[in-house]
Parts: sequence; C-alpha cells; structure tokens
Amino acid sequence: MKLNNYKNIFLAGLLTLAACKPSIETPALTAGSADFSRYISVGNSLTSGYADGGLYREGQLNSFPSIIAQQMQAVGGGTFTQPLFTEAQADGSGYIRLDKFNPDGTPVTVTQATNNAIRGVVAVPISATATTNVTLYTKYTGDINNYGVPGIRLSDATNPLYGNYNGYFERLLPGVTPANTSTSYLDFVTAKPYTFFSNWLGNNDALGYATSGGVDLPTSKATFTALYNQVINKLTSGGQKGVVATIPDVTAIPFLSTVTTTAILAGVQKANPAATALYVSARTTADDATGVAYAARVATAADLITLTFPTSKIGTLVSTVAGPLPYGLTPLTPIENQYILDPNEVTLVRGYVDAYNTTIRAAAASKGLAVVDIYALLNNIKKGMVINGVSVNSSFISGGIFSLDGVHLTPRGYAIIANEFIKAINTQYGSTIPQADVSAYRGVKIPN
Repeated sequence: MKLNNYKNIFLAGLLTLAACKPSIETPALTAGSADFSRYISVGNSLTSGYADGGLYREGQLNSFPSIIAQQMQAVGGGTFTQPLFTEAQADGSGYIRLDKFNPDGTPVTVTQATNNAIRGVVAVPISATATTNVTLYTKYTGDINNYGVPGIRLSDATNPLYGNYNGYFERLLPGVTPANTSTSYLDFVTAKPYTFFSNWLGNNDALGYATSGGVDLPTSKATFTALYNQVINKLTSGGQKGVVATIPDVTAIPFLSTVTTTAILAGVQKANPAATALYVSARTTADDATGVAYAARVATAADLITLTFPTSKIGTLVSTVAGPLPYGLTPLTPIENQYILDPNEVTLVRGYVDAYNTTIRAAAASKGLAVVDIYALLNNIKKGMVINGVSVNSSFISGGIFSLDGVHLTPRGYAIIANEFIKAINTQYGSTIPQADVSAYRGVKIPN
C-alpha cells in the first residue's frame, strides 16, 4: 500500500513536469523593413567565391552572397543568379588543389585546369609604349545578381576602361572586346533595378600591400574615403537598403602566418649547424612617405613571410661585391622585401585598414545601412572558435576556413561570413533570415 502511494506521488510529479514543459517559440519569418526581392552583391574576389588561387564553379556555388540569398528565400528573397562557369568548363580560371602530403607533413599542391574557361590572352595597351597581358574567359550572358570581380579596387570601380584590364570583369560585359570597353563597374552593377545590396569593396586596397610584402602601396586614405562614399551614394540613390562589411586585418591570414623565419632557420641549421641567422631587407620606418629606405638586418619572429616564398632559394649562391654568398644568410644577400612584411609595414597597413574601416562605418551610418565587422570576426577566428559544432581557426589547411591560397575562404569559411552578414541584416532591419548550417559546408579537400 505504501509503495503504491509512492508510485502515485511520482506519477503526479511527472504529470506536473510535463504540464510545465517550456515551449520553444521560433520567431515568425519576416523581411522586417527590408525588401529582398532583388538582392545584388557588390565586391571583389571574396564576393565572387574565389578560392584556392582561382575562380571556379564550385567556389562560385558556395560564395557567401549565394548562401545569403538561399537563406533570404525564407523571408521573400527572389532568384539569385550568378555568372557561373558551365559544368563543361567547371575549372574556370584554373585553381590549385591538394594532391598529397610529404613525409614531413608539408602539403603538395597541383594546378587543376583540365576543363578551364580561358578563351585566350591578349596584349592591351597601358601607355603609348607599353602593354599588359590580360587573360580572357568565356563570356557570360544572362542576368546577374553576384557582381563580384576578382582583383577590383575602389579606384577601379569608377574607371570606364577597367574592363580592358580585368578579364573577370570583361567576361560579364556584353558585346565588347578588350581595349573597347567604356562601362564602369559601378554603372554596370546599378544599371538594373534592385531592392537590396551587399557591398564588400575595399579589401584589395590594403590586401595588395600585404601580399606583395609592402611593394604595392595602399590606396590613400583620402582617396578611399571619397571613392567609398561615391559608391555608397550610388548604391542607395534609389532609397535601397543594404549591408556593408569592414576590411579585415590583412596581416591575420595564413598567407602571412604559415611560413616563419624560425622554421626556415631551423631547416637551414639541419644542413648547416653553423648558420646563426636569416637576413631580410626591411623597411626602416613605419610612416607612409614615399621613397622610404630599406636596410638589411637579422630577421625576427615578427617578420611575416609570404606563403609563396620559395624556401629552396635559401643558401643558394648569389653574386655580390664580396664574391658568391648564400642567399638569405648574410647582410649582403638578404631575403627581398617582396617576400617579407616587416613590423614597420605591418604597422603601416594596419593604420590604413583602421582608417578605411572608420570611413566604412561612417558611410553606413549616414545611410542607415547594416555593418558587418569582419575585422573583429577574423581576428576572433584566429584564436579559435566552435561554430555549429565545428572547430575552426586560421591555421593553413587544418583551420578549415581558409583555402589553399591562404587568402580566400573555403565553402565553410564563406558560410561563416554569410551568417555574419545575416546577423547584421537582421539586427538593422528587424528581419529574421535564418542562418546557414556551417557544418554542411566543407573546409579544405583532403586527398584520400
């Protein structure tokens, strides 16, 4: 009898808990105050889906704007058309893929370009006496929502001749050939009506300086401000709403953190224990004056080596005034500046990025646009994060978000970026666009 009483009490407790079970309410799907019926994306290689050192079909299909557009469909988003390479030319411009790992764990990559979309290379005049070679790709015809063009800077966006010098843009322009284009990128992307836009122009204005080891100067801060405001004014001229993104810390990418001076010197010392230091040609000041001096000095861990540095050059003999000396191991044969982003150059380019981002936030605030802080996001990912149960960081290959070129992203990385854009849009416009499942997108393809 007593046991039955305990059973009754226990059952009553279960019924009470069941009655008090909390309900999980999913927010009603809404576009809020925005209209996503025709969304366009404006930007450079990161917008196009560029990855692994090239633009190819799989990368395009996993571009962050494409992922955003898929999620927008839940709240009334319209069709989102990309200028895809065909399946028969799926390799696009060609790209690098991981072939295998050496016994020491270093990766071996190969170029994949069997089914490329290259239609030729032409010499285009850049002055009365000089030409530049431009690679041309199979023309695309049809509607476009993703206007990402690899290589474009802000100063290119308003240049009516830019299609002459960039084959990625030329393939989008109808009925023209190089040296005969007269439509600027900004005019092209705004030629058709649209209701919402994303804008991530400006990365290349700083990135080129970082990846060239400080050779290609950043766009001046005043010029960046003037051009960025010109772009935003044009994009919002019909009252359109949109989202913009900050420029990331261009020094926080695997392209500049994978090859280290410490590792190079350790490799040299295995063959030559007498070697005591590497030497680099480094900037002597952190100001942005032209004609600044460079001088050879002992390399430190603060010197960032480019991913493309040919380590096999170390120790090879170089002719000098003192006779043949080993490359990289003496003050007379330092590693050239093009392979090094030294601390002064790091300080300089970060100053530019900070100024650019101040401009971006001010322009967005003046038009009531959403802002995505990609600068903060990628610096946080560098420390390591868990997203949708997936651990990610900025390590080359193993980190999962950066592709094999060390600059652009994997499908997983682009999905993470897409979600950050979605969060900013929802916050600014009261929409409830659902986020993408990051775990459904791959990192770097590892060979079997």
